[in-house]
Amino acid sequence: MSTDPTIAVLGLGAMGLPMASRLAERYQVRGFDIDPERSALAQEAGVVPATSARDAATGVDVVLLAVRNRNQLEDALYGENGVVAVLQPGALVVLTSTVGIDAVREVSARLAHEGFHLVDAPISGGPVRAAKGELLITVGATDEAYAAAEPVLHRLSSTLQRMGARPGDGQAMKTVNQLLCGVHIAAAAEALALAGALGLDQELVLRTLGAGAAASFMLGDRGPRMLEAYEEDGAEVRSRLDIFVKDMGIVGSAARSVGLPTPVASAAEQLYLVGQAAGLAAADDSAVITVVAPNGK
Repeated sequence: MSTDPTIAVLGLGAMGLPMASRLAERYQVRGFDIDPERSALAQEAGVVPATSARDAATGVDVVLLAVRNRNQLEDALYGENGVVAVLQPGALVVLTSTVGIDAVREVSARLAHEGFHLVDAPISGGPVRAAKGELLITVGATDEAYAAAEPVLHRLSSTLQRMGARPGDGQAMKTVNQLLCGVHIAAAAEALALAGALGLDQELVLRTLGAGAAASFMLGDRGPRMLEAYEEDGAEVRSRLDIFVKDMGIVGSAARSVGLPTPVASAAEQLYLVGQAAGLAAADDSAVITVVAPNGK
């Protein structure tokens, strides 16, 4: 692969757009999204807009996928406009999404049979950190694939950790990560809801908790948005609630596959499912506080 690779980013959503923008500061980047408004925003950041996924992927060295789930992954690769048909020999497929261990291993085996490497590189950190190149990226990839993808992944990350040589190892680590993230958000929602029900000033409670042993990244990050959840427009959507419906489902499936009980994660998953059923799927995941306390204070 070239030392100055060309990159196609497929999926310019909440994470794909800031990643594409970050990469475009250094590399030649093409981008595609089914929403033309997202492609227009990417163009403003120096990304060359493509007319289709295949148009974006033709002749590039790296195809970076920022998709929502397994179905989108398989469609991007093998669907009607799937890019495998146009990948050049030696091209890398870098998956930044959380889609589950089994899905990645199955897709990786299929790609390997066709002569391509899959770099399993799920990301964590949110859009702001993505734009700054400060993501946590956990990777499962062969030695050859990891060496080729490493410069691109370093551009996006402040912490880059290779978890193993098999695609799926990155997903396994991300599954562990999402168990804690999902539980921490749910716990933060319960804590702030309880503070409000007890008549405490929730902003003061949040500042106080942040200075003590109960502090967590998710409390500090989601807490302020939880206090906005009851406002007319709600909190700014930075991470959709239905993403945690998906991710906690992956956590549960992974735990069952190895016979491990995860009762706390299962309880948190139910909160996200209730939120989705209540019409909050596209709301920020901080809106889970309204599931715990529908009427606020």
